[in-house]
Amino acid sequence: AVKQLWGNGDHLAEINDMMSEQRAIGGEKAKSVWDLLRDRAVRWQLITLLLVVSCIQLLGANVVYSYAYSIFTKAGIPPDQTHYVSLGIGTTEILSTVLCVSGFSDEFWRKTLLWKNYAVMALALGLLTVTLSLQDSFFWVPHCSVALVFIFIMSFGIGPGGVVCPLITEIFIQSYRPAAYVFNGVVNWIQLFLLGLVFPFLV
Repeated sequence: AVKQLWGNGDHLAEINDMMSEQRAIGGEKAKSVWDLLRDRAVRWQLITLLLVVSCIQLLGANVVYSYAYSIFTKAGIPPDQTHYVSLGIGTTEILSTVLCVSGFSDEFWRKTLLWKNYAVMALALGLLTVTLSLQDSFFWVPHCSVALVFIFIMSFGIGPGGVVCPLITEIFIQSYRPAAYVFNGVVNWIQLFLLGLVFPFLV
């Protein structure tokens, strides 16, 4: 099964990890979300997950998505064609997430992906701020804004966007993972909802 999943190669270390985890669990059933919240043994893992999910909301991806329509229309894309560009953004994020899957299997490569993509995201947001300020100065500036949106989304998908799922698998034992995924989903959607409510007032 491991060879079918990961291909041919020496997977003995991974199999030994699985076996030792299975022995440690000792046939324990999957925990509920309530068990996850009450158990002090996984308190730091839960706090880590909460911090990572919360920080991802503050990276700027939601803001870029919120303003993408106005950026595209100012770039000269007809309003009836902007949904194609939006579809392109979604496709870019899916492709970049697929690309990062192989990188997250190796810890060194994962750290490299993270810090390099954080740097690219910061640079893209900085340049996007400049190009949005100079929208009316040169005819090519709005097109640069569109390109920067795509660069930002790709960097987000390859780096921070792909962090949470492998993180849950690594910091929680098998019996807690289903509850941790549910917790992650609920927290993520609550934060998106609050951000959607509060952000227009902040603007």
